[in-house]
Amino acid sequence: MKSNCFLIKKIFDELYNNYNFRERLCHDPIVFLHKFAKPEDIETVGFIASSFAYGKIDFFKGVIERILKVMGESPYDFLMNFDINRHSSLFSGISYRFSDNDDIINFLFTLHKVLKKYERLENLFNPGFSNTDENIGRALTGFVNTFLNIRHQTTTRRSNGFLHFFPSPEKRSACKRLNLFLRWMVRDKDIDVGIWKGIPKNKLVIPLDIHIARISRCLGLTQRKSSDWVTAVEITESLKRFDSEDPLKYDFVLCHHGVTKLCSQSRCRECSLSLNKNLI
Repeated sequence: MKSNCFLIKKIFDELYNNYNFRERLCHDPIVFLHKFAKPEDIETVGFIASSFAYGKIDFFKGVIERILKVMGESPYDFLMNFDINRHSSLFSGISYRFSDNDDIINFLFTLHKVLKKYERLENLFNPGFSNTDENIGRALTGFVNTFLNIRHQTTTRRSNGFLHFFPSPEKRSACKRLNLFLRWMVRDKDIDVGIWKGIPKNKLVIPLDIHIARISRCLGLTQRKSSDWVTAVEITESLKRFDSEDPLKYDFVLCHHGVTKLCSQSRCRECSLSLNKNLI
């Protein structure tokens, strides 16, 4: 097991150290954050972009572009002054997979209400976090609950399409998109923007999707079959064996690169791949 761990770390580090992050920027939703300079705009755009970041990027990228185009030069200023009666029609016809037009308008209205009260999302999240916490799970639960406690404007029913924007560790969700948002905000290396201060990078949890889950099972980073919050934490803890201070440094590389260099064939039931000890 130790030899496999050493092998994986060596290849992970090689992939990370030689990865051209800037070249892949346009293939990732974080590209939208790099179009803005002010922290309040970067944060706001990051929350919107990550909320739609599921499915094929060619599909959700277009939705994000349409929303941001309406908001103009400062999405933050637009949302601070958002009037659901005057501005809803500007987003007419925008929907994405589980969320219809009403869901998206309610999502923006809810974000408006939170920004009006807290000014910055950082001001909402950080007070709920303690350095004694194992990870950001408790703070993330409180963060999500704040959004969910805001009353809908266009409907009294909390539709599944609206709730899809706000998964919670409390309900065992892996919270892939929210963890992606937090990685962008907290990490200050590579292409992550790192505009939030006070949260250690090793308290983050990996943005777990099907791709990362499959790789992690194949490489023995988790033995769990479900892709839930517990699994995301377990994978993150495994990555800490490779970098205890910044385990999510490998996330972007694994998400975009895959494990063709790590695995070959035959042994792994999960993805029909196995470690090849002759790779290095």
